[in-house]
Amino acid sequence: MADGYDTMMTPPIEELLDAAGSKFRLVTLSAKRAREITNYVGHLGQGIGANVPPQVTSTRSKPLSIAFEEIAAGKITYREVDPEAEAAAAAAEAEAALDLPVGPGDESA
Repeated sequence: MADGYDTMMTPPIEELLDAAGSKFRLVTLSAKRAREITNYVGHLGQGIGANVPPQVTSTRSKPLSIAFEEIAAGKITYREVDPEAEAAAAAAEAEAALDLPVGPGDESA
């Protein structure tokens, strides 16, 4: 690829795939972030403040292009979730809550 001019796909798809790890993850990550950017722009001036503004300075106007730039810049990342590990942690937390020590005045058992 020649340097010095803007191509149709900037940042390059290879760079985005390296940042995301897989095509599926790239699609879901960029689509979710593009929706967040759209919501942010739609709520400007309303003082809601629940949406995060774009994390890169961009000349592009499309939310998906801005999301791609954020992913390439490393501003947007992913976190893998293991449902079995989360369920085990929640079960352990619930069990710990049930096994509360008995206080000095609570010896009714």
